[in-house]
Amino acid sequence: MAEKKIRLHMAERSVEERVKDFNEVPQGYTPEQAIEEAKRCIQCKNPLCIKGCPVEVNIPVFIKLVAEGKFAEAAEKIKETNALPAICGRVCPQEEQCEKECILGKRGESIAIGNLERFVADWARKKPSPAGHKATLLSQRERVAIVGSGPAGLTCAGDLARMGYQVTIFESLHVTGGVLTYGIPEFRLPKAIVNLEIEYVKSLGVEIKTDMLVGNVYTIQELLKEYKAVFIGSGAGLPKFMNIPGENLDGVYSANEYLFRINMMKAWQFPEYLTPIKIGKRVAVVGGGNVAMDSARVSLRMGAEEVYIFYRRTQEEMPARIEEIKRAIEEGIIFKILTLPVKYHANASGWVSEAECRQMELGEPDASGRRRPVEIPNSDFRIQIDTVVVAIGNLPNPLIPQNTPALKTEKWGGVIITEEGLTSIPGVYAGGDIVRGAATVISAMGDGKRAAKAIAALLD
Repeated sequence: MAEKKIRLHMAERSVEERVKDFNEVPQGYTPEQAIEEAKRCIQCKNPLCIKGCPVEVNIPVFIKLVAEGKFAEAAEKIKETNALPAICGRVCPQEEQCEKECILGKRGESIAIGNLERFVADWARKKPSPAGHKATLLSQRERVAIVGSGPAGLTCAGDLARMGYQVTIFESLHVTGGVLTYGIPEFRLPKAIVNLEIEYVKSLGVEIKTDMLVGNVYTIQELLKEYKAVFIGSGAGLPKFMNIPGENLDGVYSANEYLFRINMMKAWQFPEYLTPIKIGKRVAVVGGGNVAMDSARVSLRMGAEEVYIFYRRTQEEMPARIEEIKRAIEEGIIFKILTLPVKYHANASGWVSEAECRQMELGEPDASGRRRPVEIPNSDFRIQIDTVVVAIGNLPNPLIPQNTPALKTEKWGGVIITEEGLTSIPGVYAGGDIVRGAATVISAMGDGKRAAKAIAALLD
């Protein structure tokens, strides 16, 4: 009997080394490793992995090309449906999507689809690329406006440009990428890679205008006078708070502000970049998702001596990716599970100095299927801290809905859309976090792809 081949895991930098800088942690495959891993694919006749991919990458074909050493062809195959493969290979939760459907995973370990996608994208960006990919019918097809240059907007724009539409992205910030740039730390998603992926989208013929805050500079109705359709992908930039005593003290940040200061404003490179950020010796991060893990791991690299994660359920219920939880534990993050902050206390200077917390226990499952956390009476305790980062989610950016009365929204602020992404306004589509609230990069990309198909059907 042939020896059963096991999944090849990427090498990672040592904990001792990586916590001292913002360089990437996983090192990627070598060509030889990529070929070896790709050869594990059994090329199913009914590849369920494709159905698990929100952007419909032809996974078996690109993996077969990798197994044959045809890396350039594999890159072209991926980019037929995914304009951001180097990003997806790093931050998409493949274990809950394509890899979850892999037949090999039923009795062993699934193919490392995400790692292979990352390898192919990285290999391709280091090689000379064609002069350009611009569609040839730009002057013959209609103009479409995209609001936001995050993953939803970039995907919608790239797909429409390939079809020959004239696409303009309006980005409110001075740089592009949305949450890919301001929300995800350098050690998990290097900004040089984000910028290269955006350059590829631009090479398709997409125009990007920065410092354009739609809802202020232009209204949606004004865009509709110049463009045949509009896609809103303006994200979820409104932080959630717990509304507990002391949450407005100095030293209490939303994860949005905290990561924005560090990622976008380069606080991690102070004083080269003039964005100081005071965190002290002890940092508490509230939440259990990827943003909480990012905030905690960033804090270590910014000089904190102790970093806690307060989470009201157990580690098993944390929504963060398993690999991010694992890396956080390896790096020494202290998990205070079944712990709920109920009040923050200040020192004489008005700076947060203690978190008053309550012990929790798990009760019956709630609507999400996870067991509901229940407070234990008389269980309060205090922990000394210097900084708090609240990472319990975000709500959709409210500016466009507030300035667009005809745009119907949910009570919590999400824009209401049809299955194809159409809003309550004819010709206006939406997707990503403006619809879902804070969600994954790949789900936003899937929304952008569906909306692009619907817009093309509308305009053809």
